[in-house]
Amino acid sequence: MTTDGLPVEFERLRELARRAIAPIKPADESSEAEDDFLFKARRTEASAGLPPYYLVYFLLVELLGFKDLGRFEKIAWSVPIDLEGTAYLIDYRKFGIGIFGREGEKSEEDAKRIVRLVRRGVRAAQPFFRFMADRAVAASKFNIVNNSVTLFARYGYLRDLYTSTRADAEAHGDKLAEVTETTPDGKSRIAYRLVGWELAQKADWLAMSAIDAFFSWTEHVFIHLALLQGRISTGAEVGKLVGEEWGDKFKAALDLGDRETKRHFDEMAIIRRQVRNFIAHGAFGKSGEAFRFHSRAGAVPVALDYRGKGQRFSLSPELAFDDDAAIDAVEAFVVFLWSGPREAAKLFIQEAGLPLNLTMAQDGTYKLAMASLENMNKLVDYLSWKADEAANMDW
Repeated sequence: MTTDGLPVEFERLRELARRAIAPIKPADESSEAEDDFLFKARRTEASAGLPPYYLVYFLLVELLGFKDLGRFEKIAWSVPIDLEGTAYLIDYRKFGIGIFGREGEKSEEDAKRIVRLVRRGVRAAQPFFRFMADRAVAASKFNIVNNSVTLFARYGYLRDLYTSTRADAEAHGDKLAEVTETTPDGKSRIAYRLVGWELAQKADWLAMSAIDAFFSWTEHVFIHLALLQGRISTGAEVGKLVGEEWGDKFKAALDLGDRETKRHFDEMAIIRRQVRNFIAHGAFGKSGEAFRFHSRAGAVPVALDYRGKGQRFSLSPELAFDDDAAIDAVEAFVVFLWSGPREAAKLFIQEAGLPLNLTMAQDGTYKLAMASLENMNKLVDYLSWKADEAANMDW
């Protein structure tokens, strides 16, 4: 290991990255800078071309040992650099990462060059970034992004569209609409279409889309729920669960030993098989089944039937699926999911939309908060305040 705790093989990588950004070097007493440079430097237009702030920081500070001047008001970190004798700052400020220098054409030209060199350095340092990520996961020192609010809003939007479209279909019934069509030879003709039937078909599509969005939300929220309840707590466990099937995620978040939970699980599993797998596998079935056999009665469709145990074939002309019943079952599950001991979890995950911190999952912070709504409210208020402070860089 090196003196800064990195594997010895990174010494060669460090030298490659240093060469990649040359002639950029840490600023020192010989670097030309105007008086009060730290406060007078202006953001350059070329700043928009920089890589993500964390890659720049890891490259310059963590790998190459540049000095970070630390936090200031509205500044998370500040790294003074030297380009051929002229001092510049690479700062991560409230409005993003930037290269800061004197006003003028030279600064803009230098900034464009700095961007190119830093991007070269980032490309050279990729093995180091992978090492940083692996180490963070192994140590469980990271947050889990929470997209539950957005994912559930997507489901709600599609569900409401389905409901309104279904109502429109019923209101139009067998009403005919007159339309003008163009024939292959370029002539116009009057045709009629069933408005209610077309709307009903669109409602079916929307129901399937809504259910697909629902399962996408559950795959995400189950991981957060498992963490908040202390069922998993390490980076390795999170990584493994992310790649598991929907049923495994469900079991990680909820207790199948509970009769009501098992009932909901069975209902959701049937809906998932009937609709989501049907969509995901090209509307054929998981093994590619889409058949019509010929009989004296004519062509007969053979569909997959999931209503019993296992996979069977059916002569049903359509997918055996009731849109309204499926949406009702999904809505009932959502209510059940956030009931009882998981009510506090809803406040954290679905209402506040806060990320999950693995350190808090391991040190008992979440377990204490889950004990009551009062405890959870206090934690949510505190974390929300800290998030706002960090976003505004109000140090």
